[in-house]
Amino acid sequence: MASVRYVAIGDSFTEGVGDELPDGHVRGWADLVAQGWADASGETIEYANLAIRGKLVWPIVEQQLEPALALRPTHLSFNGGGNDMLRPRTSVARVVEAFQTVLRRCDEEGVELILLSGANPSAQLPLRRVIQRRGDLLSRAVEAHFADRPDVVRALNWFDRELATAPYWSEDRLHMNARGHHRVAARVLSALGMEPPAQWWSLPPLPSSGVARGATYYREHVGPWVRRRLTGTSSGDGREPKYASWTEFRPSQA
Repeated sequence: MASVRYVAIGDSFTEGVGDELPDGHVRGWADLVAQGWADASGETIEYANLAIRGKLVWPIVEQQLEPALALRPTHLSFNGGGNDMLRPRTSVARVVEAFQTVLRRCDEEGVELILLSGANPSAQLPLRRVIQRRGDLLSRAVEAHFADRPDVVRALNWFDRELATAPYWSEDRLHMNARGHHRVAARVLSALGMEPPAQWWSLPPLPSSGVARGATYYREHVGPWVRRRLTGTSSGDGREPKYASWTEFRPSQA
């Protein structure tokens, strides 16, 4: 059994949406952390990722937390609330309750919690001021709740101004691209006391792929989101976790 067994739970941010490889595999910051952790430690680690895109924070807790803990991890990363923030009647207190539940269960099981706040997409989105305000409230409320817990590993991204700029985001403006996911992975590894590859903090800008604007953007990205809200469906419906059980990540060959 590996000495590090790391499981990630969450929504599209943690699943890795926006960082799609040429073969169609969704990678993302958590996969990068798993590989970076193995490389930095020189040891094989076991990694699982139960995150599913489109999930609100309480479904993440109710559907992913106990299966994740049943794997007997040493570390668990958690982020949620990004999809709640896009709803008109989100209760910040209720979202913070979800974080409290995750912390309590990790304490009970002796699992080290890695706490993340999501990156801030508001500058590129419609209703940017509303999303900015809600995200600020949520991030500050969560940080305040964990202020007296120095044992919780923190990788907080919401107030990273560089990460909030357009070159770190995919065409839908809601999910980070590969550049953004690498920056988050660098922050997580640093929070864990490891030295990430220096270039991960700011990879070269990606080639422009003709970002959709105006009516095209609304038709290709906003319209489908609105239809899912009206029909009560989710982009994650029917999806299974990409790593539901332990997968070994070995140190890269020099």
